[in-house]
Amino acid sequence: MTAVNDTTAPSADSFLTGGDLQVRRIGLGTMRLTDATGDGTQAGAVIWRAPADPAEAIALLRRAVDLGVQLIDTADAYALGEGERLIAQALYPYPDGVVVATKVGNLRPSPGEWVPLGHPAYLQQQAELSLRRLRVDTIDLLQLHRLDPAVPIADQVGALAELQQQGKVRHIGLSEVSVDQLDQARRTAPVATVQNHYNLTARHHEPVLDHARQAGIAFIPFFPLAIGEHARPGSVVADIAGHIGATPAQVALAWLLHHAPNILPIPGTTSIRHLEENAAAAHVALTDQQYTALASLAAPAGEL
Repeated sequence: MTAVNDTTAPSADSFLTGGDLQVRRIGLGTMRLTDATGDGTQAGAVIWRAPADPAEAIALLRRAVDLGVQLIDTADAYALGEGERLIAQALYPYPDGVVVATKVGNLRPSPGEWVPLGHPAYLQQQAELSLRRLRVDTIDLLQLHRLDPAVPIADQVGALAELQQQGKVRHIGLSEVSVDQLDQARRTAPVATVQNHYNLTARHHEPVLDHARQAGIAFIPFFPLAIGEHARPGSVVADIAGHIGATPAQVALAWLLHHAPNILPIPGTTSIRHLEENAAAAHVALTDQQYTALASLAAPAGEL
């Protein structure tokens, strides 16, 4: 990737998560590796079953590690644990530097349902199952997939903290939380990461990102590439991509990396070509003018 000369490069290509896990900032989200259709479309995928033929998913996971991707994100709710088994099948024994993050706290009673359940005993049981499926003694990063409004936050985070004290969890993370919820959780245990919906155009969690940055907490945006119409020919994203010799997806990821040093995007894909494209975004540089033009694309809060 060739960049123009008057650029502002990303502040760093890695982040020290939880104070001791150094990871490159572009990771891999693995939700869509389940229900793979084999044709690249994943039409009808509901994250309910493992792929009938896991060979493509295994090849993609191994290629990700070859490319230097270190943060691999999954959840016990992805295909009822099959997502975790797939990662272990592809990567165990895990190469040095690879960090596998998983999540607990969402029931899947049917293919179309995702139901938060934060009962401490349930969270701890699911963590035990994740340990088995991932074939590890300690989960690098265990995240609450969603907070259960029926259970006090201190009880939910406390369940993960007990696992941490037992050596079964290294770091604790949260997903889809507000600033107030993050602060409540931190009163019970240290929080290493926050995983919220965030991308170039959907920035309603900007206050959470700022709060996390000030606290040294990694911010992991899911759906980091949801640029849609903003990537059409003639758009700001497409024009900048053409000018610097990048793709619109790479521009969207590069903007995230420039926006805050604690952002760790986890773009998901079933395509090795797209995986390689996403990983290369770490080397895309934007000028201050390009960064500002992209920043203006944020949707008003009422349009999210």
